[in-house]
Amino acid sequence: MSKIVFVGAGAMAEAIINGLTKEEKVSPELIHVMNRSNMEQLEHLKRTYNVQIVCKEKKALKEADIIFLAIKPKDAVDVCKDIAPLIHKNAMIISVMAGVSIDTIAEHLGARPIARAMPNTSAAVGLSATGVSWNELISEDAKLEITSILEGIGTVKAVEEDDLHIVTALAGSGPAYLYYFAEQFEAAAIKHGLAQADARQLFIQTMEGAAQMLKKGDVEPSELRRKVTSPGGTTEAGVEQLIQHHVNDAIFACIDAAQNKSRELGKQYEEVKCD
Repeated sequence: MSKIVFVGAGAMAEAIINGLTKEEKVSPELIHVMNRSNMEQLEHLKRTYNVQIVCKEKKALKEADIIFLAIKPKDAVDVCKDIAPLIHKNAMIISVMAGVSIDTIAEHLGARPIARAMPNTSAAVGLSATGVSWNELISEDAKLEITSILEGIGTVKAVEEDDLHIVTALAGSGPAYLYYFAEQFEAAAIKHGLAQADARQLFIQTMEGAAQMLKKGDVEPSELRRKVTSPGGTTEAGVEQLIQHHVNDAIFACIDAAQNKSRELGKQYEEVKCD
């Protein structure tokens, strides 16, 4: 079984580790974590998930079969410079950094199998929507292994690398949009006298039910909406307000801004060269 090292121990790394260990996809003994300074976070991950901390000599990094780059994009160059001399030539790299291209990673780590994945924080409950792309050095067997690992945290879709920008906007950032909607629906319900706990429970169940209806896949979203929207009824009144307030324009602007930011980040890091 593959030894995995997480370079970076922040929220995304923890969400993936949580999903992998909860689903028993990878044994905790084979998962190692490291970062540049936050020992408290490393100890938290060790206590919580029974994973291993990379020792000072970085033996686990040298022996790793798979390395997750779960660092902030702004730290990518410095971190890659640090680890490049230590990792063996056949180690597979899985980057979950937004905007940093496979070519940029290869420039700093050398020619090796590299995948870019864009999961979201729902990985913590095994329900991530993850897009993944890879370079030509990833074998078919390696693709299957990477896909299998990522399926431990949710649904996986292989896409062209350029499409990861829209995947980032839609799925990577998507949970934040839904949490924002939840905040607003809950606040509106409370304004009209519903208890907060009741509002939250009802909205959560409503989202889960609607998601399951969509997941069946036999009816288009527009048709599902029409089935709920009786002429002259409450749903029609609400939907008319969404249309009048141009919510559709806001959603398009939201996705456009997020994917543009992803492309902007990509160009920014492509301009950074090794010394």
